[in-house]
Amino acid sequence: MTSLERRSVSALAGVFGLRMLGLFLILPVFALYAVDLEGNTAFLTGVAIGAYGLTQAIFQIPFGLMSDKFGRKRVIAAGLLIFAIGSVVAAMADSINGVIIGRALQGTGAIAAAVIALASDLTREEQRTKAMAIIGMTIGLAFFVALMLGPVLDRSIGVPGIFWLTAVLAIAAIVVVYKSVPTPVASHVPVGGET
Repeated sequence: MTSLERRSVSALAGVFGLRMLGLFLILPVFALYAVDLEGNTAFLTGVAIGAYGLTQAIFQIPFGLMSDKFGRKRVIAAGLLIFAIGSVVAAMADSINGVIIGRALQGTGAIAAAVIALASDLTREEQRTKAMAIIGMTIGLAFFVALMLGPVLDRSIGVPGIFWLTAVLAIAAIVVVYKSVPTPVASHVPVGGET
């Protein structure tokens, strides 16, 4: 990899890692926290956890298409901002329904397709597999760290504090996108027969 490719991939891995750390931090502690939320049932706890994945699945393709049209970095930043807003909604919620709305918003900020596309834009074809592996490693590392750190943070700042922290991590990731990720020469890929 060239130094530009290393810098690009490292920054994008950092962005994705921050996002995934923010997502994973609540997993080991949320079920215990949810017991005390107004209107909670075991089913709604599951919905709160699953709402993120559902909206991620729904919005991944639209965000990918928007990144083709409006630029990768803009779409990644918008997705991170939506994730941060969802985190704030979840942090301020006093009912399970509020947390479900927050988690659904978090998932709506679907950046994976745009991050992978930007990594592809910024690397040579023969380096893309390595770039994707580095980004993938940060997901595994974020999961590992979050499973250990989540309970510690829960004891010190609680689950609402963890949601606030995820908002801060998302904002930090936006800064990384604009300060450390190079802008590709051409990140617009024609869609639907455009030339």
